[in-house]
Amino acid sequence: MQASRLVDALKHDGYDVTFLPINPTFPSGIRSLRNIRYVRTPVNQMLYLPSLTRLASVDVVHVFSASYWSFLLAPVPAMAVARSLKKRVVLHYHSGEADDHLSNWGPLVHPWLRLADEIVVPSQYLWTVFGRHGYCVRVIPNVVDLSRFGYRDRLPLRPRFLSARNLEPGYRIDVVLEAFARVKTAVPEAMLTVAGYGSEEKRLRRLAVALAGDSVRFVGRIDPENMPALYAEADVFVNASVVDNQPVSIIEALSAGLPVVSTPTGDIRFMLGDGDAGVLVPPDDPAAMAGALVALWRDPDRAMRLARQARRDAAKYTWPAVRDRWAEAYAC
Repeated sequence: MQASRLVDALKHDGYDVTFLPINPTFPSGIRSLRNIRYVRTPVNQMLYLPSLTRLASVDVVHVFSASYWSFLLAPVPAMAVARSLKKRVVLHYHSGEADDHLSNWGPLVHPWLRLADEIVVPSQYLWTVFGRHGYCVRVIPNVVDLSRFGYRDRLPLRPRFLSARNLEPGYRIDVVLEAFARVKTAVPEAMLTVAGYGSEEKRLRRLAVALAGDSVRFVGRIDPENMPALYAEADVFVNASVVDNQPVSIIEALSAGLPVVSTPTGDIRFMLGDGDAGVLVPPDDPAAMAGALVALWRDPDRAMRLARQARRDAAKYTWPAVRDRWAEAYAC
């Protein structure tokens, strides 16, 4: 999503941008191989690596990066080819697992990070992590188009809660469900919408039925163009992640005027202004999260003040706010 937004913004500003996907489309004759574990990765690499020859025609190579094996499979080859072609390399590192990656992967990460002329991270949190490991990095926040998210004050504030994180262990959707079940005892009319997909979907659906019956609605994967409508339906955004960086879903919720109750994981504490633009609760604590949700619902004026501050803060995630910083990263 961030790659798509940056490509569009850069093209609009007159840059000539070439986009190389790390997961190229498989030819029709072998498309079914993408569904076969241990086969799809080598086939993907056979398609991806030759595409890197296209870097010969560019001036700057902007490489998006996650952590662990993903880092070795996609960013490292791109940086190596770019350096061999004497191109400027900007590594754009996003993973909330950076501390573990940099601490424990040793020669599988640090020599390769040195291939980058510039390392860009989206958050103060990652700036701190990289700094502890001796790296000087540039912070450029993620980008959101505020015009897509119609802000409105939630008055009256309804008990309509939204979780929009993938259904993976690090996002602790189970904690959200347990907290919501506690909210239901105080606010019987409360409803929770869960958007996202992932490896824990079956378990989480069973847990939701056991805890809250039909008060939890799973809507699956939502295309980016349909996300504004999902935020418009909700009144409070809830997040319980224990591994995170600077989640775009929270930026979008802030842009749409949803007060946010969240754990302070990764950069979220900074995003919510240490509690000035949202409510922070401890990780793995459904009781604390439920208490915060009920208290916020009972104090709609406070919820509105938090949401208004968050909307003002969201301006730093717009393209005009980061345009010059990207120009500097490309040009240095």
